[in-house]
Amino acid sequence: MGLALVAGLALVTGCTTEPAPVPARDRGVPAGGFRLVAFDSCPEALRQLKTAARAYVGPWGFGPDGDIRTLGRAEQAAAPAAAGQADAASKAAAPGYSGTNTHEAGADEPDLVKTDGKRIVTVQHGKLYVVDPASRRLTGELELTPGADQFGGAEDGLLLHGDRALVLRRDGWAGMAKPAVPEAGGRVTDAPTPDGIVGPRLIMVDLSGEPKIIGEYRIDGNLVDARQVGTTVRVVVRSAPRLDFPHRERATDEQRTTANREIIDNATADDWLPRYEVTSGGRTSAGRVGCERVSRPAAYSGTSLVTVLSFDLGAATLGAGDPVTVIADGDTVYSNGPRLYVANDQRWRVLPMLTARNTAPDPRDETTDIYQFDISGAGAPRYVAAASVPGWLINQYAMSEWDGHLRVATTSGRTWGDKPNSTSSVYVLRADGTALTQVGRVTGLGKGERIYAVRFVGGTGYVVTFRQTDPLYTVDLRDPRAPKVTGDLKINGYSAYLHPAGEGRLLGVGQEASDQGRVQGTQLSLFDVSDPTKPTRVAQYHVKQGHSEAEFDPHAFLYWPTERLVVVPLTVHGADAVSEPGAVDGLRSPGLPSNMALALRVGDGGFTQVGTVDHTLGTGRPEDLTPIRRSLVVDGILWTVSDAGLKATSLSTMKTLGWLRTA
Repeated sequence: MGLALVAGLALVTGCTTEPAPVPARDRGVPAGGFRLVAFDSCPEALRQLKTAARAYVGPWGFGPDGDIRTLGRAEQAAAPAAAGQADAASKAAAPGYSGTNTHEAGADEPDLVKTDGKRIVTVQHGKLYVVDPASRRLTGELELTPGADQFGGAEDGLLLHGDRALVLRRDGWAGMAKPAVPEAGGRVTDAPTPDGIVGPRLIMVDLSGEPKIIGEYRIDGNLVDARQVGTTVRVVVRSAPRLDFPHRERATDEQRTTANREIIDNATADDWLPRYEVTSGGRTSAGRVGCERVSRPAAYSGTSLVTVLSFDLGAATLGAGDPVTVIADGDTVYSNGPRLYVANDQRWRVLPMLTARNTAPDPRDETTDIYQFDISGAGAPRYVAAASVPGWLINQYAMSEWDGHLRVATTSGRTWGDKPNSTSSVYVLRADGTALTQVGRVTGLGKGERIYAVRFVGGTGYVVTFRQTDPLYTVDLRDPRAPKVTGDLKINGYSAYLHPAGEGRLLGVGQEASDQGRVQGTQLSLFDVSDPTKPTRVAQYHVKQGHSEAEFDPHAFLYWPTERLVVVPLTVHGADAVSEPGAVDGLRSPGLPSNMALALRVGDGGFTQVGTVDHTLGTGRPEDLTPIRRSLVVDGILWTVSDAGLKATSLSTMKTLGWLRTA
């Protein structure tokens, strides 16, 4: 909720004598209730938003720089692309091609490359490229935004269906003048927008011939994530009121706070509600989310809003997105297809500041709120329920719905200092279509540590915690009212991502570490979890001084079950080789990083190196090897993708079949 954002930022100022703000409480919703209530009118919505925000604003505004919009832009540029993984890759992929790694079958996630087996589409440097995998030729190229990289930093995502691609640019500037602004009820007037929309830009591209843009959509805020089920795409955006709190050097904190409250008092609904702009067929129209589409929970701050948009890739245009908005905060998105969950994540806002002060977090700062939406239909999402659990999430893999229950893994407490008091837990919530009710929990995992990876596979949960060693916990969740830890495995290092690899097997990619917890390079682990009371590691593949993007973005991880093939990108520093004899040698020079994709075959007893792939700029020098970002399999050919281009490699011989340069 917006409460999370400002509670954390209040610690930064530390100079106001005012008591900590209390979130606005809706008298129509009982304490502890999570029922969302729609506003009766725009005047009433504005009144309540102002009341809530006034309680939070301080001498420096909502944030340390006095302008929450600046904070939003900074976090957007620094945020990693939404993470995505795959519980059942073999089920999600059509025969003959792999797709990219996703968490749940049937709920696709944006990524920088997509394939349907007939074409490969990728977005790089503000351009879209189309490749024919059969002929291994570049068949289309489209500039999405002239000079797009000048605003820098944020990575594009891509979704694909038939002859349509939807590109999601995390930051895009609309023109400074807008053709129309809607009134509160959604009617469009001829008044120009006073300033431009700053936020994500969605671009629909027709791929039936030479790629061309057929529609665009912009909205205020930051792109959180998106999911695609069939032709329907749900896009989650977080926004904040567009209020400028000027810095007053010669004023006291009390005077600054009073002045900032006056700014809130003078704000209008247009300052709070997200604006959007739709371009189609050469015509541009503008609008904003209507007050009737905004709901409030029991407690809220008025400083953050989460909007869920819906688009049909089978339609002729993008349309207005059919927005549904909640006065809340949201950082993590999970979907199993029929349902969409949006959770807040307060860790990055609160824990860094507490670390600097070496103080323990307030339990209120560690509560994660989760909102559930029904997206089984093609129309706007239907809000179903919400719940709160103690602690914070590592990523979307900390959530999973199975057999009518949502499982959530969190870490609470201080993870730093000489005497950390952190601990991790798994909570089970019944999701019956009307409420999210906690029915079971397991606590006390990894005392003094934090979660590094979570994977739920059916009725079993796997949780990795780490500080010096890596306990891999197996949690029996088949009885939701009585979950229990059935086994644990303590080994050096940790897994940052876990992937199912067939019956009784689990793959991990992370870092090896010394007995003191010092990381020593990328490691891949093969776990035997057939006996949940005695998980064991049957094989390890260690790359000294190596790091892999798959350790923090599982989109970069490929497991092709047809051939039990694992492919991960690697950056290796220094002259040390992989610990396996004869593996990955000849690519490094002392002190220079080498970039490659490592292909391994997984057997019952361990890993066998298949080969490596590199993307060179043509000089043959190690320093000119471009980092490989993604891997795909299409009709027996391994395709690797980097910022420099795409390479086709034979899976049987690991010989290069084609190189398409895009840089």
